[in-house]
Amino acid sequence: MPRKLLLASLAVATMPLSVAATSAPTYTVAQSIAGPDGSWDYARADEDGTHVYVARSTSVTVIDTATGKVSTLGTVQRGHAVVPLRGGKLLVTSGTDGTVRLFDTRSGAQTANIVVGKKPDAAILDASGAHAFVMNADSGTVSVIDLAAAKVTGTISVKPALEYAAFGSDGTLFINNEDSDEIETVDVTRGVMGKAIALPGCKAPTGLGYDVAHGRLIAACANGKAAIVDARSRRLTALVDIGVGPDAVIMDEARGLAFVPCGKDGVLDILSISGSVVTHAGAVKTEVGARTGALDPKTGAIYLPTAKFDAPAAGGGRPAMVPGSFHVLVVKRA
Repeated sequence: MPRKLLLASLAVATMPLSVAATSAPTYTVAQSIAGPDGSWDYARADEDGTHVYVARSTSVTVIDTATGKVSTLGTVQRGHAVVPLRGGKLLVTSGTDGTVRLFDTRSGAQTANIVVGKKPDAAILDASGAHAFVMNADSGTVSVIDLAAAKVTGTISVKPALEYAAFGSDGTLFINNEDSDEIETVDVTRGVMGKAIALPGCKAPTGLGYDVAHGRLIAACANGKAAIVDARSRRLTALVDIGVGPDAVIMDEARGLAFVPCGKDGVLDILSISGSVVTHAGAVKTEVGARTGALDPKTGAIYLPTAKFDAPAAGGGRPAMVPGSFHVLVVKRA
């Protein structure tokens, strides 16, 4: 995910700042589930909330939400995205070798290995669930995969440094660009890139969510802001204060909320999306490192992978993970 977290904050005087607190349910860290060592990236729950999947450095960690039991599935090379598919299948992007791998979740067997671009990172499905769109961060392309045929049917040129993506109601694919501080737009029907949406005041956007009811995007920025964008007019409308170091936007439209896990500050910010303006509705103290997560759609619980770390390395290098410390925090409504 982000190659670096930029901590500089830019003030944007012309943009309205939506920071007023709004009443929201109280959430708390209710559980911690230990798992195997290794790095991690995105997490996702399946549609019925029975399992949470976490993309790991060499495999996928699977959590049974009813029992908390942890198991391991498949083999990858630096997993980034994990996407549950219909029929008990699972899609995982394998960043180091530039492939997408499909697995049978029941048997654990790999059913396909699909070559895409360099450093495939985020991946999402279209509305039909028939096609996957894979953001190749280093290539600056989007690979379109026909899931039934398990093959790439198109490659769309965009820009390097692509991060998470979301589909708008009109079928436009919106993609955060971490290096350009903007959201790229893609007409997937024509297979062409459109005009980018500038995000002044938002540095290194990574996580992205789409609020269907209000036609707006929420981008998580490394410098402690959530950028709110009107997807229809393609215009930044507000910056909302959040913690530093987010890497995901977890949408819970059924409950009128969006959650932004901020790994530098160790907080989970809660945004209210029920009204015409996005507002900051609360925050949960989590742990440093908890920067991505998954929503159990059935219960509304949030699963946040993280670990313990040693002191930062000399010269400002990335701190080492403490062996045996990987775990998943479970945040629930109090």
